Amino acid sequence: MTGAERSVGFIGLGNMGAPMALRLLEWPGGLVVCDMRPEAVQPFTEGGATAVGSATEVAERCGVVSIAVLNDDQVRTVVSGPDGILQTAEPGTVIAVHSTISDRTATELAAECAEHGVEFVDAPISGGAPAAQRGALAIMVGGSEAAFTTVREPFSRFGSLIVHAGEVGAGTRMKLARNLLHFIAFTAASEAQRLAEAAGLDIRELGKVVRHSDKHTGGPGAIMLRDTTAAVAEDDFWFPILTHVRDLGEKDLSLALELGQRLGVELPLADQALGGLGDGLGVGRGAIAKEQW
Repeated sequence: MTGAERSVGFIGLGNMGAPMALRLLEWPGGLVVCDMRPEAVQPFTEGGATAVGSATEVAERCGVVSIAVLNDDQVRTVVSGPDGILQTAEPGTVIAVHSTISDRTATELAAECAEHGVEFVDAPISGGAPAAQRGALAIMVGGSEAAFTTVREPFSRFGSLIVHAGEVGAGTRMKLARNLLHFIAFTAASEAQRLAEAAGLDIRELGKVVRHSDKHTGGPGAIMLRDTTAAVAEDDFWFPILTHVRDLGEKDLSLALELGQRLGVELPLADQALGGLGDGLGVGRGAIAKEQW
C-alpha cells in the first residue's frame, strides 16, 4: 500500500488543528479524526471523514497520525497513555506532533516510539490559522529522512514550506528560535508605540505603516540569509551590504533614543539594539555605537 493510500489521522481539532485537518479531507486514503468535542468533529464527518473516540482507534486505521493538542502532558497522553497511539500502532507508523513542546519531550517520546518500531517527528508550524486555511503554513520537521519522506505529501496539503530541520527535536528548536524573534519583535513594537504615543502620533497609523513596509522589506527575516553568525570578512559579498544596514540602523536608533530622552520615554530595547546591532550583523560596531556605548 502506498503512502497516499494509507489513511491519515488527526487528533486535536482546535483553532489550529481544525483548519489543518480540513485540508486533508480529500486525502486519497481517507481522513480519521479524533476530538473530545462532538461539535468539533461534526464538520469533518459531514465532509466524509471517519470519527473515532480515542487515539488508539486512530492508530488502528492510519499510517500517519498528526497531533495538535495543547501541551507536553497532552502529547504524552495521546502518544503513550493507556488509550494512546502506541497501544495499537503498527511498526512503520509515523507520529507527527504539531504542538510546540519541549525538544526534550520530543526526543524522549521518539525513543519510546522506536521501541515499538514507530517513527516520531516533531513538526511545529508557523503562520497561524489563516495560513492553515490557505494551505500556506511553514512546517519545521525533526526526524529521520524516511519519516520526513513519509509525511511530506500529507503535510503539503496544509503547508507550502516544509523544512527538514534535522533529527528529532530539531523542528522544535527551530520553532523556538523563530518565536524568540516573533515575541521580541512584539516587545519592540510596544516600545515603538510608547515613543510614538509620547510624540503625539496616532499609533494605529504607525501600525499601518509597519505592516505595509514589512510586506515589501520582509521585516527581520530580510537579513537572515547567511549560513553562519560568524564575523563577516571585509572581502565578503555581504560586508558592504550589512555595513550599510548597520550604519542606517545605528543612525536611526540614535535619533529615536534622543527623541525618547526629550520626551521622557525609556527605550531599553532600542538602547540594547544600538550597542548590539553591528556585532549581531557580523560587521562590528559603527562609529555611532562606539561613541555612545
